[in-house]
Amino acid sequence: MLRIALFSSLLLLGSMAHAGPDGHIRVIDGDTIEVGDATVRLHAIDAPETDQTCGDANSPAWACGAWVRDETRALYEGRHARCVTTDTDRYGRTVATCRVDGQDIGERLVSDGLAFAYRRYGMDYDLAEKAAAVNGRGLHATGVMSPAAFRAAKRAQARPADPQTDTGAKTVTVQRGTPDGKSLLPNALNPACTIKGNISPNSGERIYHVPGQPYYGATRISLGKGERWFCSEAEARKAGWRKARN
Repeated sequence: MLRIALFSSLLLLGSMAHAGPDGHIRVIDGDTIEVGDATVRLHAIDAPETDQTCGDANSPAWACGAWVRDETRALYEGRHARCVTTDTDRYGRTVATCRVDGQDIGERLVSDGLAFAYRRYGMDYDLAEKAAAVNGRGLHATGVMSPAAFRAAKRAQARPADPQTDTGAKTVTVQRGTPDGKSLLPNALNPACTIKGNISPNSGERIYHVPGQPYYGATRISLGKGERWFCSEAEARKAGWRKARN
């Protein structure tokens, strides 16, 4: 009986040691939130920095970091979270896995393409990121410098007198608009816009594919080439695209 009581006490102490913040959420950025009075860095994910932009010298920059923050706020601001602490980072923040209504926040953000799996700290969301990339969700529809590479580039720029080393940063050109200035990004970032507008490499003809057509899955969209996503067939036809025959 004494052994059972001792074992139960040890289990209780273990569960208490891993308990974490519990309270309402205030979103700071795509991977950092306040839960009650605690600042929480979400475990094993990495989101664009708030001041991070996407694009390069050949395409207009857009505020992808601020967009991710705002999308995360729309999902979670003011909701109640329960967290399990996994660590404390070098800034003194609680590192934790948090859930809202039983759903893992980190998994949702990575699945929606709002954050990346931070494999350096865990493989928890590896498959979720791969699925988001294959389906072109969120940031995966446009191309983006990894947050870690962005931070490394900023550190290198802050030390101009130091010998420069390769940060591993790669910038992907993102075509933001058509010649008339209309932005293509809202449709590319909207998971409800599933119609693929493809330009034939041989004829230059503009053809759109809808889910269920034979070549839909194999069709890839390149915003840099002027290809795009549509939210409806009517929108595609109005823009001058015809439906694929197959």
